[in-house]
Amino acid sequence: MKVTIKNRSIYYKTTQVEVEVPDNINEFDVRDYLNDNEHLWVDKIDKQLSEAEYEYGLGMDSDEGWTDKDHECEWRYEVNGTGGHL
Repeated sequence: MKVTIKNRSIYYKTTQVEVEVPDNINEFDVRDYLNDNEHLWVDKIDKQLSEAEYEYGLGMDSDEGWTDKDHECEWRYEVNGTGGHL
């Protein structure tokens, strides 16, 4: 008789970078500015992710801002105590 043993383990990485946004950008327009200027942050995030250590779990408790537990990846921004998804 053959028995199959399976394991499914979840690991995650998190990182963050700061981006200087011009003062004339309204905080409600930050998402549009960041999406229009990905060159300011995408490569920095990718570099940090490649260097980050894996941690066990889903990562939902690593920051109170994570909300999309059904998604494999989540992008957020925060500014002046508010934020949202990219």
